[in-house]
Amino acid sequence: MSDQNHVTVIARFTPAADRAPQLRALLEGMVAPTRSEPGCRSYDLYTTETEAPDFVLLERYQDSAALEAHRTTAHYKAYRAQLSDLLAKPVEVSVLRPVNVIG
Repeated sequence: MSDQNHVTVIARFTPAADRAPQLRALLEGMVAPTRSEPGCRSYDLYTTETEAPDFVLLERYQDSAALEAHRTTAHYKAYRAQLSDLLAKPVEVSVLRPVNVIG
């Protein structure tokens, strides 16, 4: 499948006061099961280097169908059910499609 069909997601999470450790643990728990999904090309968790860190997921899926399949998994639904109590504000999500990529 051409790289022109892939979908990239950038999701930024701002933890509520004193909830960063719990949020990090929840997000880290998503890495292994998501990486094992057939349509997942990469799923990487980052943090900002600040006193009050944000977390950023950089996700890449084979295509939009793979992203939709991810959103129907049990681990995704369980994570989403726990997420709102850990956040200072809603997750900022950008879904990106390639315009001009080499590959």
